Amino acid sequence: MSNNNRLAPPFGSLINREQPLSFSFEKQSYKGFAGDNIASALAANQQWLLSRSFKYHRPRGLLTMAGQDANTMIQLPSDPNALADRIALSEGLEVMGQNYSGSLNRDSGALLGLFSRFLPVGFYYKAFFKPAGMWEKWALLIRKKAGLGVINQDYQPEYYDKQYQFYDVAVIGAGPAGLSAALEAAKSGGEVLLVDENASLGGSLNYSRLDAEGTAARELRQRLVAEVEASANITAMTSATCNGWFADNWLPIICGKRLYKVRAKQTILCVGSMEQQAVFHSNDLPGVIMSSAAQRLIHLYGVRPGKAAVVVTGNNDGYGAALDLLDAGVEVKAIIDLRKRPEYDAVAQYAVSKGLKIKTGCAVYAANKDRSGLHLGSVEVREIISQGICATPTSGKGEIIDCDTLCMSVGYTPTYQLVCQGGGQLSYDDESSMFTLTNCPQDCQIAGSVNSHWLLNDVMADAKRAAIIATNALELTTETVPETIALSQQQSPNFGWPIFAHPKGKEFVDFDEDLQIADIINATKDGYEHIQLVKRYSTCGMGPSQGRHSALATARLVAAATNRTVAQTGVTTARPPFSAEHLAHSAGRSFYPAQRSNMHYRHLEAGAQMLQAGAWYRPAYYGSADKRQDWINSEVNNVRNNVGLVDVSTLGGLEVRGPDAPEFLNRFYTFGFLKQPVGKARYALLTNEAGVVIDDGVACRFSEQHYYVTATTGGVGNVYQSMLKWNAQWRLDVDIANVTSAYSAVNIAGPNARKVLAKVCSDIDLDSEAFPYMGVREGTVAGIAARVIRVGFVGELGYEVHIPQHCGEALWDALIAAGAEFDIKPFGIEAQRILRLEKGHIIIGQDTDAMSNPAEVQMSWAIAKQKPFFVGSRSIQELNKAPLKRSLIGFVINDLKAPIPLESHLVLDGDRMTGRVTSCNYSPTLGKAVGLAYVEPDKTEAGSHFTIKSSGAVMVDAEAVNLPFYDPETLRQEL
Repeated sequence: MSNNNRLAPPFGSLINREQPLSFSFEKQSYKGFAGDNIASALAANQQWLLSRSFKYHRPRGLLTMAGQDANTMIQLPSDPNALADRIALSEGLEVMGQNYSGSLNRDSGALLGLFSRFLPVGFYYKAFFKPAGMWEKWALLIRKKAGLGVINQDYQPEYYDKQYQFYDVAVIGAGPAGLSAALEAAKSGGEVLLVDENASLGGSLNYSRLDAEGTAARELRQRLVAEVEASANITAMTSATCNGWFADNWLPIICGKRLYKVRAKQTILCVGSMEQQAVFHSNDLPGVIMSSAAQRLIHLYGVRPGKAAVVVTGNNDGYGAALDLLDAGVEVKAIIDLRKRPEYDAVAQYAVSKGLKIKTGCAVYAANKDRSGLHLGSVEVREIISQGICATPTSGKGEIIDCDTLCMSVGYTPTYQLVCQGGGQLSYDDESSMFTLTNCPQDCQIAGSVNSHWLLNDVMADAKRAAIIATNALELTTETVPETIALSQQQSPNFGWPIFAHPKGKEFVDFDEDLQIADIINATKDGYEHIQLVKRYSTCGMGPSQGRHSALATARLVAAATNRTVAQTGVTTARPPFSAEHLAHSAGRSFYPAQRSNMHYRHLEAGAQMLQAGAWYRPAYYGSADKRQDWINSEVNNVRNNVGLVDVSTLGGLEVRGPDAPEFLNRFYTFGFLKQPVGKARYALLTNEAGVVIDDGVACRFSEQHYYVTATTGGVGNVYQSMLKWNAQWRLDVDIANVTSAYSAVNIAGPNARKVLAKVCSDIDLDSEAFPYMGVREGTVAGIAARVIRVGFVGELGYEVHIPQHCGEALWDALIAAGAEFDIKPFGIEAQRILRLEKGHIIIGQDTDAMSNPAEVQMSWAIAKQKPFFVGSRSIQELNKAPLKRSLIGFVINDLKAPIPLESHLVLDGDRMTGRVTSCNYSPTLGKAVGLAYVEPDKTEAGSHFTIKSSGAVMVDAEAVNLPFYDPETLRQEL
């Protein structure tokens, strides 16, 4: 099919007519152009029906052409619920409609509309539970009908990532206000980021009509965009959505497959406003669109919105839309002005001079279907006699006007979501039907129509004012801030009550959820009079468009039903994200500062294969990649039988000093620390308020008021923050410092560890009685001031040596040289993990999850029984009263030919999942695979067998065993 609804240039500023594209919709072939989105390309082919509505399967077509509604949701091969007016057209794209049974044109699901009287608001709360047991039967049908798109089970994940950016000023929105604000801010010399969700800069200047001739907007856009492009300190991002505002101007900006994490010193929100729909019978028919959507089709994509149009308006903007329709060759049958006595501006006066049929003080009472039943065929117009009430003619019908397009221009709401996320307060003036936003954060300004300025000069002046405030706050300028433009001087573009009830209903307030006027009113009659309760009871505003077009209409209806003003009623809360985002944006690759220990290059020289653990690069193993497991096994055996050296500089280090240091640790960790002897280390298990295990380490007491506490590599940041948070409440006399990057550390382990360390350590008595297991000492190692901790994480005689960070390489060289006669070898993190696994030592975050409590992971021994309090103690007491639902146990795989289970492989009982593997690997020491897994309580006894679904869906038999697997009497580390 050809583009038979295209307009000739200059219409279609975004499309490239020299680059045609082929695509399919509902398995029929169509043509479009580069620069089209799916919706515009389909409209060019006069394909107006895109999908079916959620509840009644009613036909849905274009509404905003701006991605602000759910009407254009379509199915892409691997992307359900994609917005057709947001997704760029590409060659060979396969597109399908959504939410229909049979075919898109003949949807058997539309029969639900016949039963709408039996599906009143809140029906799901009132039905399905009587008689007893009926829910199980209803649930099957409801779950089948729920949802819209279809997930592609064979979808292959794509690459997504994140990037951090920093600016002096971030301007969100690149319409006339945003362009003006960015240019003014850039004059200060600061770095400015300009973000817009559309494909080109300019916002409404790309399509709106500011003057009678229709040239002023485009000329202004060209000038402003040229100045922005010429400014070296303005970075412009298009097709980019700022999806939230968080404290200190942290802005998540989604552009393509990247999430930009932007931090701005000042933010200026020039996010504009959203056109609102009129509410009348069958206002959801395809062909009923916003006036701005018709203008976007004409000017951006060169598409004729229809052949014959009616414009219903409550402001002068509708007259500008009528002129654009005329320019595009569309017959304008009538302008229906809701206002009784309009005050025309120059554009409206020019439209009047064209001799167009204008009916004032009238409304569109109903939209009627065409012969297909899938599109607008005509509208019924009646005179307004009072708020929301139209006259009833003696014939029973008003004036019928044949048309295939109805453009709505009845008012706007500010795009308030980001402002309110920052704490802004949205207010409504019932007399003027205008909004104001107040209580914005000090480092966040608003400007333009979001700030209720509508005249172009006022919009640009307001943007300049906001930019001066921002740059003055940054001390980049010292300009006098212009006075605020009084809103009382503005002419409101909002008609106060564009809502007209119909005896047959079907006047849709929320297109997402198929909610009608009666649904909102009946919600209040059921006792839900607060706007937030109406939202939750009726689901109004809970659909994909998140109330962008239903919030104001709902507030008006609730206000009228409860005898309050709209100002008293308010609108529902706006929460992030601003628009739907792929989970891949959050899960996409993160980038960290590359942290390397002081011994990093010694590892590379020794042939290490490096891996990234959090922000740190650590040796995985030493040797060629083609013999990975052989090298790892060799490293494990060398530690067990000789001596090995591993870099543990990545361990977190925290200094806790002060008179209350023992009391602080006693409250913070689960063990007791008040009576911990000086010169001893003690295992430190950390739980949160819910009793969940979140970190561990050792607390070394070097004096009565000084502890050195280690934490996990990935958890030290959170531990440090938690320490500060809790002490802000406890107010103990203690000083806490994160000294992780101040120290390098190694662990020397194995039967010969003491012999090697003794060669470079003369002032510390390393004898077992003088320096027992879990002892700590200070002295020198290889002439370097050191803290030495005798530990046994890998199950052998071992010492951790912590020295100043810059001395790490010198210590490494000294120990390697001292151990040469013992054939010392470095070992990596892979061997370390196997060694600790053989000893049954858990790794927090790998063998635990967000629900693991100490009893589940066999760590009850680390809980002090006599302490009156520690973080999580109350929750643990309650958890211990209930029987365990799962336990972390050790298991072995006796079948040497079975595939070794991997982390997260499932534990099964028949077809039922009962647990999962957390750690598993081949043990060179035991000659078989060993692991840890969560199982049901009846499988915890040694000798019990259970099934693990391993790689390739192979079912592997596992035998539960007591921990540890190796050296159960801990004789090796007591040498």
